[in-house]
Amino acid sequence: MESNKHISINAWADDDRPREKLLSKGKGALSNAELLALLIGNGTRNVSAVALCQQILNLVNNDIVALGKLSEHDLMQVKGIGPAKAVTISAAMELGRRRRAFESPLRSRLTRPKEIYEYFNPEFENLNHEEFWIILLRRNLSIIKKERISIGGLHGTVVDVTKIMKQAVENEASSLVLAHNHPSGNLSPSSQDLDITKKIVDACKIFGISVLDHLIITDQGFYSFADEGQL
Repeated sequence: MESNKHISINAWADDDRPREKLLSKGKGALSNAELLALLIGNGTRNVSAVALCQQILNLVNNDIVALGKLSEHDLMQVKGIGPAKAVTISAAMELGRRRRAFESPLRSRLTRPKEIYEYFNPEFENLNHEEFWIILLRRNLSIIKKERISIGGLHGTVVDVTKIMKQAVENEASSLVLAHNHPSGNLSPSSQDLDITKKIVDACKIFGISVLDHLIITDQGFYSFADEGQL
């Protein structure tokens, strides 16, 4: 394919054109660069759409998960990728995330940290900032609702304990689960994580509400405060 780098896709053999290749061989036959090329439609005068998309993938070492975390500004650092192409790629990544969220296990009850992780993980995919969420549960551990409490930056987010308690009391929750992500990939809780967890646990005790767990979620897995004896 390298020999086609500076040749218009229209001049390629049918089997090498992403659109024709998908129609004749199926979407599984296309490389990641070819799939992206179908999104952006065309390259530049000197670089084909496929080669241009390979440059984008090179930014993230061909890691599709990391690709989903690139902002439009990041994508536009590749010469030939303007706002329209960057927005198209971002939209495709978001659709993929939403599909995974839709396909995530539909649970009526949560009893184990791994179940909590599977339930929450799609909310945190592709994020390059921290978010803090809660799940409100009834006495039988059935789910009342999940709620995003705050959005922060790369290294943290401000959590309003009063907001959490208001949600818990108004929805008559018997227990709740906490979860937030670490975009850095570090699974270890920070001193701030430990501090806010203690504040929430103490506040919940006043209302007779239990905090069942607090999960830190990353692309590599999760850390359970309950499993590690931190509650």
